[in-house]
Amino acid sequence: MSDGMNQFLQVFFEETEEHLANLELLLLGLDLQQPDAEELNGIFRAAHSIKGSAGMFGFDDLTAVTHELETLLDRIRSGQMALHAEMVDLFLQARDVLMRLLDAHRQQRPDPSVPVAETVARLRELLEAAPAPREEASFGFFDEAPEAKAGDDFGFFDDAPGTPAQAESSDFGFFDDAPGLPVQVAAEPPKPVPAAISATSKPAAAEGESSSIRVSVEKIDSLINLVGELVITQAMLGQLGGALDPSAHERIHQALAQLEHNTRDLQESVMSIRMLPISFIFSRFPRLVRDTSARLGKQVELVLQGEHTELDKGVIERLSDPLTHIVRNSIDHGIELPEARLAAGKPASGTVRLGAFHQGGSIVVQISDDGRGLDRERILAKAREKNLAVHEGMSDAEIWQLIFMPGFSTAEVVTDLSGRGVGMDVVKRNIQSMGGRIDIDSAAGLGTRINIRLPLTLAILDGLIVAVARTHYVIPLTYIVESLQPKAADIRGLGGEEGAVIRVRGEYLPLLSLHDLLGESTPPLPAEQSIVVILEADGRHFALLVDDLVGQQQVVIKSLEQNFRRIEGIAGATIMGDGSVALILDIDALPGLAQQQGAVLHELT
Repeated sequence: MSDGMNQFLQVFFEETEEHLANLELLLLGLDLQQPDAEELNGIFRAAHSIKGSAGMFGFDDLTAVTHELETLLDRIRSGQMALHAEMVDLFLQARDVLMRLLDAHRQQRPDPSVPVAETVARLRELLEAAPAPREEASFGFFDEAPEAKAGDDFGFFDDAPGTPAQAESSDFGFFDDAPGLPVQVAAEPPKPVPAAISATSKPAAAEGESSSIRVSVEKIDSLINLVGELVITQAMLGQLGGALDPSAHERIHQALAQLEHNTRDLQESVMSIRMLPISFIFSRFPRLVRDTSARLGKQVELVLQGEHTELDKGVIERLSDPLTHIVRNSIDHGIELPEARLAAGKPASGTVRLGAFHQGGSIVVQISDDGRGLDRERILAKAREKNLAVHEGMSDAEIWQLIFMPGFSTAEVVTDLSGRGVGMDVVKRNIQSMGGRIDIDSAAGLGTRINIRLPLTLAILDGLIVAVARTHYVIPLTYIVESLQPKAADIRGLGGEEGAVIRVRGEYLPLLSLHDLLGESTPPLPAEQSIVVILEADGRHFALLVDDLVGQQQVVIKSLEQNFRRIEGIAGATIMGDGSVALILDIDALPGLAQQQGAVLHELT
């Protein structure tokens, strides 16, 4: 197959996937009693676009399913058939079949297990049970949009999300009434549209025209890497310029200031290219909640908030699986059965909320439910059963973190959804690998709220530069609570076998020395001459002793493992303005590293 045809196929696969996602969302949002005409038209257009485009490429299995689906939808929107719940279930099953067929064609591996014939037969059964359609004088070529001209487009650019609805007969009409039958088409064939460009036209009344261009992720990543190198070079020049006399080199300082401004604008513009609305993953959860609650015999309403919050594409892709597992857990473990909720004075239908918002330069994704909440005593009992070091004086935040231990589960019955103790540890590991953190807040009988805090991008982070023995380290700002100058009277047990603690506003926190954790050979400064940074990780606070604070800076993250090797307690590296390398601390790993070195980490209250 030629490269040109491969490009067209790639566009077809991408846009058909978008149509299927849109079709699923519209189906889930339908009001069975009074379905919205515009939503029905949107569902019909999605099926119609898929059918026309699939027929052009000879994907007869896709065409066969969408032909029956389109005919049914046409009967429903014209009022010839009544919509009911079983029909929506069948439409969703047909959508799943289309998705499996699309994946099979994309991978060029036919999947004989896809129930194409069964799906077509069930759709035809619904058609046969419905009244016969009204007779209309029509050839079937351009039934839905007589004003549409043959040759306008191929039919697989017509309904891209975010563009105005195109004429519903955007294909050539080849497969409208008899899939597979040859139909002669008069008029010249349309001119090919470059596959790399997805043009979206607007009505004449619209202000101007807009278009989008499809660019491979590899090219964007390469551009982001180059901008990262530019940021480092600009920082180097800024540091060199700082040593020059401003009065003697005024124009150089002005040029460097302008370079810094332009570099920041360029960086923000390039980073925005990879930003996608989080609705890209939120959109799959209405179906997940619907299917999971039906299997468990529960009534669950999903509320989505902040769908337009933008996040780096790489973060969004890696966030999908953790969110899926958490939402399933909320329905399975959190939301009670209708009779149990009524007995507890709650409405029979539970609520799961999924939201996203900006907070302090990061993105917070929040999953909450109004279910039974976490059971403190059951979690403690399970921890003792697994010989974990727990005690009654532990805070709730510490106890909730136990559910992220490998193999930890309080489920009494193992099902295909949960109970095997796998999943939550993977969730936490995936979140931490993105430089994020996960916190839990729960109240018995009221519900559970899980907050996932993530960086806006995986390429650049805001950090606090600290110094230990003339070596610079970077602490991500998302972990920092505050910093302070300690007093000797507030420190207990410094250098003792039991480790050290520091008193901060009446509360004792474990005190770790970054000097000792990383094995610096030079002797540390006296504690009262150092700086303490209060950090929060895994739901608890601890203090980190450093020699000095250098300043806050945005740094470009470099993988240490690809360029050197993995170091415990280090998440990555960056290049400073003077060309030196600064290591980025893995804050979540520091308490464990301290325990390995023999320090006892426990909070004294």
